[in-house]
Amino acid sequence: MTTQEQQAILAVAIHAAFADGAKDERERAEIRRVAENLTDEGGAVDLSRLHQDVLLKRLPLVDVGAMLEDTGQRQFAYEIALCVCEADGRLADGERRFLDELKCLLDLPTTATALVEGAIDALVDQTEHASSQRLPAPAPSASSIVVKAELDKSILNHALLAGALELLPQSWASLAIIPLQIKLVHGIGKAHGVELDQGTIKEFIAAAGVGLTSQYLEQFGRRLLGGLLGKAAGKSAGTAGAVATGMGFSFATTYALGQVAGRYYAGGRTMSTALLRETFRDLLGPAKQLQAQYLPQIQQKATTLDASQIMALMRA
Repeated sequence: MTTQEQQAILAVAIHAAFADGAKDERERAEIRRVAENLTDEGGAVDLSRLHQDVLLKRLPLVDVGAMLEDTGQRQFAYEIALCVCEADGRLADGERRFLDELKCLLDLPTTATALVEGAIDALVDQTEHASSQRLPAPAPSASSIVVKAELDKSILNHALLAGALELLPQSWASLAIIPLQIKLVHGIGKAHGVELDQGTIKEFIAAAGVGLTSQYLEQFGRRLLGGLLGKAAGKSAGTAGAVATGMGFSFATTYALGQVAGRYYAGGRTMSTALLRETFRDLLGPAKQLQAQYLPQIQQKATTLDASQIMALMRA
């Protein structure tokens, strides 16, 4: 990716942060995460200067859109903008208008953006209006052990599904992983008597160190890596390398996230942000090792998935 393309994507993210008339610290954090992942060590883009260019209208959105010629990068820029807009909660009216304008400027078809737009909101809408009935508090004996076992099984099943999605030939299938993780965290909270809304789930995921934007960047990086390897060693080699990396990342991230969520809500939500992140990092290593153990199950699950099932999953 060229420096100009990096600047364009970061400029889109900055425009998105100001779409609601304010700039929340969570939006700043998302932009910094984008910049860290897009640029080399030391940074190829002057982020402060880019902020000034956007604020002083030296880099309007229409000019930014013209800097991105590749369709995949335009789609990626839109996904980043959506993540930044949603970093501080549900979309405001100004943010929705901004995203509509951005979609037109980038000349993106509705089918290319509907999956990203609808997946998270559709799932959260369902969970926000779900029954407020909570599971009875388990007795500190065999009942709590049963609940823990059921949650462990659910976490593993979600992780297996996340890994399987990476094995599918459709690149958009990996977009279902984030809604899948949101659904997992919601279910764990509910099992412990806590009903979670969109903002709370996103804050928890970010606190654990698993940002939505960083996962989009990881998926984009794998697709880019697959293309580069494909050119160097043939299409099959590139695809295999990217898929293997993606499967391990998605399985491990989902598994570790579920385990840390279980500890957090079982413990009465008393863990600090620093402890959450440390716990997630500690769990990520063993989760990556588990991926090799469950590889046959991941592969078998992938053979049972098709486009209609993925769409149903994303729309809950």
